[in-house]
Amino acid sequence: MRPYTMLPNDQNAERFLNLIRESRRGRLKVYIGMSAGVGKSYRMLQEAHALRRNGIDARIGFIETHQRAETQALVVGLPAISRRRLFYKGRELDEMDVQAVINTHPELVIVDELAHTNIPGSKNEKRWQDVLDILDAGINVISAVNIQHIESLYDEVHAITGVGVTERVPDKILQMADEVVNIDLTADELIARLKEGKIYDPANVQTALTNFFQPGTILQLRELALREVASAVERKIGRTLPPGTQPKGERFLASISTNHEVARRVIRKTARLAAYYQSRWYVLYVQTPNEAPDRIRLDLQRHLINNLKLATELGAEVIQAKGNNVVNCIVDEADKRKVTTVCIGKPHFSLTQIILRTFAFNQLLNKLSESDTDLIILS
Repeated sequence: MRPYTMLPNDQNAERFLNLIRESRRGRLKVYIGMSAGVGKSYRMLQEAHALRRNGIDARIGFIETHQRAETQALVVGLPAISRRRLFYKGRELDEMDVQAVINTHPELVIVDELAHTNIPGSKNEKRWQDVLDILDAGINVISAVNIQHIESLYDEVHAITGVGVTERVPDKILQMADEVVNIDLTADELIARLKEGKIYDPANVQTALTNFFQPGTILQLRELALREVASAVERKIGRTLPPGTQPKGERFLASISTNHEVARRVIRKTARLAAYYQSRWYVLYVQTPNEAPDRIRLDLQRHLINNLKLATELGAEVIQAKGNNVVNCIVDEADKRKVTTVCIGKPHFSLTQIILRTFAFNQLLNKLSESDTDLIILS
């Protein structure tokens, strides 16, 4: 009799392939700080020296010293992989040479400025994408980022600083990191470093003191950084628990519309919740007949595409449905995916719209309550 062999289905094969890739992938360590000048680059270089003393082939892929004497001194003695020199808008600029890093294949490479945007014409648009390529090649990476560059914190950072940070890193990068380490200073220590000329050129110190480097601003950013590292520690504990002892999994569904700003806030806040609970999450957009491709305004369509891209970058599974009844679509998708919490934006309606939509809102509450699904209204 021929032995019976069960061939794995595509899903099992994909899962096994992912395990193989993960075992070959390099390890990622990220230093995080509340602002420039706390000492992230300095600490990375210190660690590289310590690793080399212990026989590890650690090299510099890219470091930004900002002309700080203490940091520049630590570059000495560390082999650096040559950078690419590119011309852009009449200027010669340096960029990390990702292919040179992969070809050299050190055991570990230092890659500073994780949120950096590469020069147009580079293989990847962002440096964090370069880091993913390096990790996929089996090379370990130590990198650094400031808390204001984390994508899901954009709204909170904007409220604290009044600055719209343009260079941002998807949360998934920190979530996949093997180690996330906070470089912490008190507000007084950071301001003292600034006044001593250890962060910016002396000519820019007073401007920095009257803008970004105010005690209240620094304290709030420090709190965000501490919270982020605490979440990373919880994620690591969850990964190391034996099977069957992990907490019950939550599943979040963010329902968005074509309202650009509300949608972005809902996506970012749901991403934070999902990261905290280490849970799977979804972003649902229901296309009503009024928003069909031949009827929707072009600007709304463009914003919608950008928001769905943002959701994907933050780790969500995007669901696009069609229907006349948005409430029924939300309930159906939540039920289908065993969602525990639905997140929606705070309505910004006129009095007439509130009256007209009260029934729909009550209908959503009633239907979700029947399935023990929670509803969160995000401001």
